[in-house]
This record gives sequence, structure tokens and C-alpha cells, in this order.
Amino acid sequence: MKYLFFSWLAVFVGSWVVYVEYSSYSELCRGHACKNAICDKYRKGVIDGSACSSLCEKETLYLGKCLSAKPNNQVYSGGWGDLEGVIKCQMEEVPRYDPGAEMEHRKEASHFNKPTKGTSVEKFREIVLSHLKTKVGEQANLEDLVSLVLFVADYNKDGLISLPEARSMWALLQLNEFLLAVVLQDREHAPRLLGFCGDLYVMEKVPYTPLYGISLPWVVELWIPAGVRRSMDQWFTPSWPRKAKISIGLLELVEDVFHGTFGSFLMCDVSAAGFGYNDRHDLKVMDAHHIVPEATFQEAMRERRCDMDEDCLYGVDCRTSCDLTKHRCTPEVTRPNLAKACGSLKDYLLRGAPSDIQDELEKQLYACIALKGSAEQMEMEHSLILNNLKTLLWKKISHTKDS
Repeated sequence: MKYLFFSWLAVFVGSWVVYVEYSSYSELCRGHACKNAICDKYRKGVIDGSACSSLCEKETLYLGKCLSAKPNNQVYSGGWGDLEGVIKCQMEEVPRYDPGAEMEHRKEASHFNKPTKGTSVEKFREIVLSHLKTKVGEQANLEDLVSLVLFVADYNKDGLISLPEARSMWALLQLNEFLLAVVLQDREHAPRLLGFCGDLYVMEKVPYTPLYGISLPWVVELWIPAGVRRSMDQWFTPSWPRKAKISIGLLELVEDVFHGTFGSFLMCDVSAAGFGYNDRHDLKVMDAHHIVPEATFQEAMRERRCDMDEDCLYGVDCRTSCDLTKHRCTPEVTRPNLAKACGSLKDYLLRGAPSDIQDELEKQLYACIALKGSAEQMEMEHSLILNNLKTLLWKKISHTKDS
């Protein structure tokens, strides 16, 4: 009787696990539905882009392994001829529970109804300019950013932007990650944009992800203490000189997004899962959904109601304070990008660091983590700490083949 009971229990638990895993997979992995919706719009002439024909007619662009972490953001590995890429496809609406919903206007984008028929290229340019002014703020290089966006929109480079091309680009411009890919396309820290169709887009595949750590079955994860898990993650990392080069890449990314050519961006989730690196150990951004334009973030925070500071959090790392006289969040973040990046790198860099720089490296990392207030308010200290860290790491690895 005892064996029968345990056999029944094992079957019950096994069936429950299979059901939960299947339900989770079917909710997270809806690439077929996303592809069908995109291709239906393409065949009707509503949208167009460099990836449309390959995805919907030639079928040389295919969706492979599902990598999705959220139902509304479908992510797949895939192939496009000889190229390996990551395909990202947006489902129609952001779920109501998503705290980042106010940062991306997905509902408007998914209908592909803007610009309207009869809109001239000059009028579309004005629409894009107005949108980007709201997104990244007023700045001297805004016209250059608009020209860059229109250059990407004209995928066949015929000097014209058709209505379907414009509709695809307008949908893509609602996405923080796509905007950042355009802004950083000449920098080595962002994977190359390979193509798009509607609001589906294809990015260059990053060979090594995440930045560090190991993926374990969720059943195993339940039984591993957080401290042990952090130690285990550090076992699966490259040699220290290579970690130093990857870390320099993250510090350079902080420079690129803080008061960069096309405005300032806030890094609201600086976790290992959002980054990877290539064979040359150049850091690459894997998931930029939580790297948001500062102007967009500040506007959203001004509108957010709060009763305590904990209500004023976006993503994992972007926190402001609550103004209790107005019950509204203040717009300025309490920690700059650099402090968050150093917090993510601390254990990664200190483990295995050469003994002759261990103490100095630890001191600089803790000084970096202690930075408070916006980077703009403390620009000199911010720049000094950033340069000191980069110099210390470069001096140690400049003579090695890993540099």
C-alpha cells in the first residue's frame, strides 16, 4: 500500500510539473502567432521592411529556439541565410501588470495605422522629430537622429520611404530597445541590427550569454540558497584578464548612454542576464528593454502616484523618491548608471583579481557603488571614478593577448 501511495504521488507530481511547464511554454512561446500576424500585414501591403520577404515569402528567415521571458516580447534564436541572429517580435498589448507599460506605447504601434495614407515624407519627418523630442529630449543632434532613423527606414536604399516602410519604422520607434540599437549602431557594445518587418526585428547573435552564471532547472533552483547560487555563478566565468576587458566594455557603455550623442539613457536593470560577449570578449547588450531615455523616464515618473519611495521604482534599479506633499514621484534617480554597473561587476571582478591590484580595485569599486544622486549633479566625481577604474584595468591587461 505504501509503494502504491508513493507511486501515485510521483505520477501526480510529475503530471503537475509537465502541465506547469507546458502552460508556461505555450504562454511564453507564441512566435508562430506573431509571425502570422506580421506576414498577414505584409501581404496586405500595410508594412514592409528588409526582413519581410525572407520571413514571409522565401522563408529563409526562420524562428528557432524560444528564448522568451515575457509573453508580450517574443524572442527566438534564428537563422537568416548564413547569418545567426536573435528575432524579437512584439505581441499586440503589454499586459496590464507590466510596470514598464508606460514606457512603451505598444497598443498604438501594433495597429500599424500611423502615418496615415497621404502623409508626405516631410510630414513623416516632422512626426518622427516630435516623437524623438518627447523620447530623448530637446538637444542639438536631434535632426541627425531623425536622419539616421529615416536612413534605416529606407531599407532598399532607393531614396524614398514608402507608406509601409514608414509604418514599420513608426511601430519600431515605440520600443526603447530598437531606439537604443539605432543610437548605438556604430558602437561595439550593441549587436548589429540585421533587419526588420513591422515591429519584428532581427539582431546579431551574441555567442556568450549571460555575462556570467549557469542556468539550472527551476526545481534545482528552489533548493539552492541565494549566497551559494551567487558563488556558483562566479565559477562559470572567463579568465580574469578577459573579465577585465568585458568589464571595461560595460564601463564604456555607461559612458555611451550618459550624455551620449543622442541624449541620456538610464540603465534600469544592470544584471548579468542582460549582457553577453563575443569571441573577442567585447561586451554586448542582450536585453535593452530597461535601458530607457532619461526624458521618457522622468516624464513617466512625474505622472506616477506614490505613498512611499518604494512606489517610485522602474525595472530593478531605477528608483526615485516620493514627494509626500504631492503624492507624486520625483523625476531624478537616486543612483547613477555607474554605481549600478559597479555593483554588478564587484564580485565578478574581485574573484581571481591579481594580488597587486586587489586592494586598490576593491577600494575603487566600493567608491563607485557609493555614488548617489544623478550623474549630472556629480559629473566630475562620476568621470573621475570611471576613468580611474578603466585605467587600473587597462594597465593590468594591456600587455596580455586578452587586451
